[in-house]
Amino acid sequence: MFDPGRPLFLQIAESIEESIVDGSLAEESRAPSTNELAAFHRINPATAAKGVTALVDRGILYKKRGIGMFVATGARQTLLDERTKGFADAYVAPLLAEARRLGLGPEDVVRLITEHTGHPTDHSAHLSPQEAR
Repeated sequence: MFDPGRPLFLQIAESIEESIVDGSLAEESRAPSTNELAAFHRINPATAAKGVTALVDRGILYKKRGIGMFVATGARQTLLDERTKGFADAYVAPLLAEARRLGLGPEDVVRLITEHTGHPTDHSAHLSPQEAR
């Protein structure tokens, strides 16, 4: 499960984030404890605690004294917003930069995406970028 090239605590935090995003860990529900995470993943509890603390520091989890860690209200949307920005930075920005280098406009990019998904919206979807202009 773990990627040996990346810090374990980050992978623990990402695993919890994924559970929040996919809905298996709902907002205001109890998150796994440090000891539960350590036992499940067979890692040092301090490593698990570091991953949980990273989420607390970002406001994704919060502690109810004597009860445990809980998913904060709004955590799912916060994570979705972060992932959307990351997606845009990692994929959309380079895509648009390459489109500019090729002389493609926004309509051309939309057309190419539409063609690639197999759902053309109009007859121009079958034209080359030069013909579409």
